[in-house]
Amino acid sequence: MANLLSNFRNTLILSLVLSAVMIFAFFRIAEVDALQFWQAVARWFHVGFGILWIGLLYYFNFVQIRVMPTIPGELKPAVSKYIAPEALFWFRWAALFTVLAGLAVMLLKGHVYSMEVLSFGFAGGLVQGDQGFALMGVGVWLAVVMFLNVWGVIWPNQKRALGIVVVDDDKKAKAARVAMLASRTNLLLSLPMLTSMAMYQTLFG
Repeated sequence: MANLLSNFRNTLILSLVLSAVMIFAFFRIAEVDALQFWQAVARWFHVGFGILWIGLLYYFNFVQIRVMPTIPGELKPAVSKYIAPEALFWFRWAALFTVLAGLAVMLLKGHVYSMEVLSFGFAGGLVQGDQGFALMGVGVWLAVVMFLNVWGVIWPNQKRALGIVVVDDDKKAKAARVAMLASRTNLLLSLPMLTSMAMYQTLFG
């Protein structure tokens, strides 16, 4: 067992296999139609990738950004050349697949539901009971803004800050600050976004 757990890839593969067994078990016992089942599978992907995305966002903000100024200069390249690029790889791709899986969940719930959420409940004229759609819409659009921030601001500036794209020292320092502020923006938006989605699924889902 120790040999298995010492290997990241094999541990992850086994975890996915066990998850697939669980998903198949739910398929066998759940009394739902195919559309509902695939909605549940899409939600599984959405939550899994979301944990990876937001977990890394919190790692950057709770740990790396705060601790970097205290690390001795000769040790900083270990973070900037090895740890940060690897973390950013998983961070940006997890963001993409979180959003894609979330859109899949929404579309599998139907065209009417999708339009109501995306329009904050206005698609149906904001009739009584649509306030839940408005709150869910806030979460969805916050997640979209955060995703665009990852790919449009954080990643391009981190490439300059980490030396993946070579620029002069002034541009490198400016890029590092822009990336930090963009990351802090996503931290700011993350808890309202999570509140919207968690509360909606519990109270209206």
